[in-house]
Amino acid sequence: MIIIEGKLCNNNFMFENYERYLGLINNKLLKFFEEQKPYIKCQKGCAKCCKNAEFPYSKMEFKYLLSGFLTLNKETQDIIENKIKETVDKKKKFQGDKFLYDCPFLINDVCSVYDYRGIICRAFGLIESVKDGNSKIPFCAYIGLNYSNVLDKDENLISEIKFKALEIEQKPLSYNIGYKFLTNEDFEKKYNFKFEEKKALIDWFINE
Repeated sequence: MIIIEGKLCNNNFMFENYERYLGLINNKLLKFFEEQKPYIKCQKGCAKCCKNAEFPYSKMEFKYLLSGFLTLNKETQDIIENKIKETVDKKKKFQGDKFLYDCPFLINDVCSVYDYRGIICRAFGLIESVKDGNSKIPFCAYIGLNYSNVLDKDENLISEIKFKALEIEQKPLSYNIGYKFLTNEDFEKKYNFKFEEKKALIDWFINE
């Protein structure tokens, strides 16, 4: 555990308040996903949202993720550490503007630390409300997954015609589930903890 041991040094984080916050967020998200059940195709082993992304993580989320890592067996920990090392090496050699990668905690298309995953991972898959009354449709809709049954690809919007053709009562809705909102200071004040610095997950493993 050479890489991760270094990140666990002087780890005095107390997770009780953060877990209370997670309880609130999880309950809200579960309600939203249940409301949108006719449009949701998330299932174990899909993992499209765990690949080719940046994965924003606050320091609190990162430390909580590592606490989940410690619950894993040695073989799984070694696999993850090797994935981290490979990804860090690629990032250091990368010359572009936006480095995308597969989450190193993903093994055989299953999250190895699911209960400890970050906020961005918990919220992905729903339609996000954005500024000016617009909505952000999850990218997986365009590959036949969430909301694909009501998506108009040409217009890049949810089709009222397709919704009516399904003859179901529940409309496709958007929710205020953006990462910036879900990690704002109001939650820190209410639950008495700090998210602290935020950056891409893999950057937490790069020594500056």
